Amino acid sequence: MSAPVALDVTGPARPLPTRWIILAVLALAQVTVVLDNTVLTVAVPVLTAELGASTADVQWTINAYALVQSGLLLTAGSAVDRYGRRRMLLVGLALFGAGSLVAALAQSTGQLIAARAGMGVGGALLVTATLAVAIQVFDADERPRAIGVWAAASALGFAAGPPVGGIILAHFPWQAIFLINVPIVLLCLTGAGALVPESRDPAGGGLDLGGVLLSTAGLTATVHAIIAGPERGWGSASVVGTAAGGALLLAAFVWWERRVPRPMLDMTFFRDRRFVGAVSGVVLITFGATGALFLLTQHLQFVRGYPAWEAGLRMVPFALSIVVLNLAGVAARVIGRLGTARAIAVGMTLLAGGLFWVTHAPSDGYGVLLAGLLTMGAGCALANPAIVEAVMGAIPPEKAGAGAGVDGTMTEVGSSLGVAVLGAVLNARFVGLLPAAAAGAGSFPAALALAGTDAERGQVTDAFRVASEAGQTVGAVAVLAGGLLAAWLLRRAQRTG
Repeated sequence: MSAPVALDVTGPARPLPTRWIILAVLALAQVTVVLDNTVLTVAVPVLTAELGASTADVQWTINAYALVQSGLLLTAGSAVDRYGRRRMLLVGLALFGAGSLVAALAQSTGQLIAARAGMGVGGALLVTATLAVAIQVFDADERPRAIGVWAAASALGFAAGPPVGGIILAHFPWQAIFLINVPIVLLCLTGAGALVPESRDPAGGGLDLGGVLLSTAGLTATVHAIIAGPERGWGSASVVGTAAGGALLLAAFVWWERRVPRPMLDMTFFRDRRFVGAVSGVVLITFGATGALFLLTQHLQFVRGYPAWEAGLRMVPFALSIVVLNLAGVAARVIGRLGTARAIAVGMTLLAGGLFWVTHAPSDGYGVLLAGLLTMGAGCALANPAIVEAVMGAIPPEKAGAGAGVDGTMTEVGSSLGVAVLGAVLNARFVGLLPAAAAGAGSFPAALALAGTDAERGQVTDAFRVASEAGQTVGAVAVLAGGLLAAWLLRRAQRTG
């Protein structure tokens, strides 16, 4: 199949007639990649039974994908710019599809973990290539709406994981969770191969191997420490040592990038206040939002008693509201009227308010939860595209892959920190509130098992409810602080720029 005509890196001279079909292909790929981060959460009991997986095996099955993907995002962004965005999109799809097939055929947890790691390599290329291609095929006027659709695809993938996984497992064996990716990948390969034009950074040169090694090792160590902290203890030698090693490697990466002639990440980006403001906002916003949503799904399961897939299904209105508002162009129009900085501030205020509402509203009815989820969705529909646009707008168009790599990396770091830190807040509060009969339990199921009477089980449930409210409140505050900080930095950069 021959490649479509190449685009100039600054974007098409006139709009491509197939640009919205291209965006549909990119969005489908993005949904699939993000979905794979959450779809396995409902398969833990099945994997434990059929593969004889231990708790550590299950954790590595889930975390291998995220760990590899987050470690490679900066490298993937650089490769996308240097070797061609269309080419790396196709390579990412092929790797992701092949990894999905191997995962479906796995006969042991070791094979499944290795396959998931391979999928993480493809996922890193796809997260960066899909956004970079969208930046190239849309002009400045339509780019905000295109970014909104891309961001909505991410939100849909995040929220759809548990219900999709639950529906699949209700009718098919666990292998179908991975096999379903294969026809989707083939469809995306066909569409991308036929429609997506090639583009690259003309001054890209060869790959910065020193930067690749230092960034990959540093990010992997850092994210691994964040993931392992709640389980092993933040003060344990392994966690502290891994975190310190990651910090040293990332410091060495910065030193290296400032001295090589063609760095994979141009450090001068961080002199731009718009870029610093946007990146700071990404970390804080994803910290609060992902962590709080993680706790909310646990609240629905452990306090309200829903199974994982049904808890995920009740969260779907949150994602659907984001999709609808972006597909209809409402979010793009509001962002255009408010400006990026104000849109981020308003969106994050709505998201924080919705989180606070669903946490502290005095009713257990679904109507209360639905109102909060729709408010949160409206906030995300506004703020997510605005923050991505702020990151991408602060760098040259020919560096779109690098910008996507930074955005993806900060999203992963913020999300991992959110789940780990807010999870630690919940756990500390939960342990402190447990009745004497369940003292020492490290989880809600373990505490329930130790509780001998209905009254004690009620106390355990109340303890978890109060603890989850504490964690979600911290998340809502972080969302609000992140949004206001990012907006302030961006406004300040606009006034002084």
